Amino acid sequence: MLATTAPISYRQMPLRLYQIGPKFRDELKSRFGLMRAKEFLMKDMYTFDVSEETARGTYSVVSEAYDRLFKQLEVPFVKVNAATGMMGGSLSHEYHYVSPVGEDTLLQCSSCGYAGNAEVLDSKVEASTDCPSCHSSHLSQVRGVEVAHTFLLGEKYSKPLGATFLNTSGKPQSLVMGCYGIGITRVLASALEVLSTEQELRWPKLLAPYDVCLIGPKQGSKEQQPAEVIENELLQHIGKICGDQELLHDDRKELTIGKRLLDAKRLGHPLTIVVGATAVQQEAPKLELHVSGGEKMELEINDALKLVAEYSRQKKSLLKGNALQDADERISQSVGHQL
Repeated sequence: MLATTAPISYRQMPLRLYQIGPKFRDELKSRFGLMRAKEFLMKDMYTFDVSEETARGTYSVVSEAYDRLFKQLEVPFVKVNAATGMMGGSLSHEYHYVSPVGEDTLLQCSSCGYAGNAEVLDSKVEASTDCPSCHSSHLSQVRGVEVAHTFLLGEKYSKPLGATFLNTSGKPQSLVMGCYGIGITRVLASALEVLSTEQELRWPKLLAPYDVCLIGPKQGSKEQQPAEVIENELLQHIGKICGDQELLHDDRKELTIGKRLLDAKRLGHPLTIVVGATAVQQEAPKLELHVSGGEKMELEINDALKLVAEYSRQKKSLLKGNALQDADERISQSVGHQL
């Protein structure tokens, strides 16, 4: 596209063009759900600069944005040096979620924190390999699912295709390119693969379809009428705290509370609140609150609402980026080295 409009002025640089949309790949064997499918959602971006120096600056800016995104998702990840492969270029990094189902072998050094794809070392995984950074033998292997990739392409494509700009002397010069991509559906699938158990889904805060699931009393139960009064009040209060779009009301009251609670755990709602018999007891009425990945708690109504508010605050803090330093520390501890 830029080749057909070339040459453009250096004053229009840097130029960063991106798109989010479906891609199609003729996978020989689709597997792992959305992780390896023939159709997937991808965020692509191509950048154009006037020199290798400014292109590296752009590479740093985009990489930092990717770092922030993956820290916000709060899923342990590893950023590794990667082979440029068929894409070419002079510099490349991959972002991986560590998982036994990963197709890539990653090597991590416990001495200096180096992390790289085994392809970079150009050696068989079975062979004993020293760290290319500190030359120690403290390399360990993990499997990773690639969720994002960055490339510094240089003039590999712009030069043969004639994508140029007019420099300060008014002469045409090849654009210096970068290429960046995030597999959106792969991030969803692999995050669930890493966090979930066989019994329940577990979502990152920012990706959960709903923050809170509210389950009311069973139809025909002796506590139905007084419990529904509390249920309706909770709907209003929780809606104000975290927004109606973040609240799922399971009103299938023909089903038992246990059946609906089992469905809620399978769907992985971060917080599930049950308004049952304990909510209408005369002394210290309490709600059942289930935290994804945690234990059941019995809390007074105000305490349950405080917990919902704290969860909502943490989520908003992540969206604003205020919790990134804490997230960085947690992730570093999870993968065993400083990213």
